[in-house]
Amino acid sequence: MDEKIAPHLEELTRALGDLEKTGIRAEFEKLIAFRVPPDVAKETILRKFGGKRKVLKIKDLSANLKNFELTGRILDLGEKPIRPQEGTNKGSSRLYTGVLADETGSVLFSSWKELPGSVGDVINIKNAYTRVWQNRIRLSIGEQSLVSKEPDSTLPSLSELSGSQTKKLIDIGAMDFSVNTVACVIQFSHREVLVKGRQSRVISGVLADETGRLPFTAWVELPGIDIGSIIRIEGAQIRMFKGMPSVNILNSTKVSQVGPEEAKNLAFTFESAVKDPAPIKIEDINSRESMFDVAAAGNVVSVRPGSGIISRCPECGRVIQKGNCRVHGKVEGIRDMRIKAILDDGTGSMSVMFPRELAEIVYGKTLEEAEQLMFSDVSKDAVYEDLRRFLTGRYLAVRGNASKSEYGISFVAEKAWIPEDDLAVRVVELLRRLGPDEENKQGECSSTGGIYLA
Repeated sequence: MDEKIAPHLEELTRALGDLEKTGIRAEFEKLIAFRVPPDVAKETILRKFGGKRKVLKIKDLSANLKNFELTGRILDLGEKPIRPQEGTNKGSSRLYTGVLADETGSVLFSSWKELPGSVGDVINIKNAYTRVWQNRIRLSIGEQSLVSKEPDSTLPSLSELSGSQTKKLIDIGAMDFSVNTVACVIQFSHREVLVKGRQSRVISGVLADETGRLPFTAWVELPGIDIGSIIRIEGAQIRMFKGMPSVNILNSTKVSQVGPEEAKNLAFTFESAVKDPAPIKIEDINSRESMFDVAAAGNVVSVRPGSGIISRCPECGRVIQKGNCRVHGKVEGIRDMRIKAILDDGTGSMSVMFPRELAEIVYGKTLEEAEQLMFSDVSKDAVYEDLRRFLTGRYLAVRGNASKSEYGISFVAEKAWIPEDDLAVRVVELLRRLGPDEENKQGECSSTGGIYLA
């Protein structure tokens, strides 16, 4: 081995594992053959394959992760042939798909290499990555991944992992396929939908427990169940829509009412579950992939470009630019108004979207009044600039749904208001977070009839 590249290969091995089996050494040697300096080639390989590998549990998976290690038990495994694309010299290949689980959840996976195990076996995967498919996170095992069969470990048995897990609503997420839960029905309605050319009746609503809320849909009748019912759901399917989990009740799902005696031992009642959610810290929202029907409060620290008067496509509702929709081409746009703001409470920040109804309330101007301002100022940015002057620094509370993307937390507001908390109360809370010395200063100044701000 060339003495100049040996140290770099050793470092890559420590960071990425067996270079021969993963094909990484071949990648490195290819760069060297193209006269790339060894240290530059090493950095290129580390960037490509993620550098230091993290050991994760299935509950930790999120979109677009690279180069991590995971151990799980195979719950399901299948294979299908993949035909080569026309005009390529590649032969046919096989794609292996299934479900992998550990004690924290389960995940769909796909592999372009045959796995060293079958249903029930425990496997360890190094240099895995994730992608999003049909609104779900999928574990991907590529050519550079290293997969090994592990001796039966401390993971739960196949029968335990195959069954539906009992979870609180706050713990249900993208990694769940089938769950059991106990919750209270706080919203309940029927609607007719067209399914395969036939009218079907669908029940939809919202479930709540002491930890949070989630929407649900039932494709079967739920006799005797209405708003206020506390129900046990077994084997519900979890579906994802725009990053938000939804509880789906199917023919195979068992639903029963919780009796009065058992309900006494639960940590929630209908009265407590139906109360408006109290504002939580933005850092708590940032720590989760999604949250349904939550509230937060903070200061508007920025009003983002794209706020103000916009035009939408009459067909799909997308924002159009210069009279063109990216899907429907040249269209006659419909006027609308929105606000995109950054809300910060000192623990974190998030992007909040206010649709027209809330934008008019928060701004204090209707769409028609905003249009008059735009026309009188003869500037398409007049409303945006006026929004910045009016909203920046204001303290607001919002309620709605939050979901995480590669750009951070996106919060779609459904309600907005100015909290009734007195300014002095918030000042005391801020000083408490700063430390006891500041609280003492506040107390001294309060005794003299004033508020001390450092």
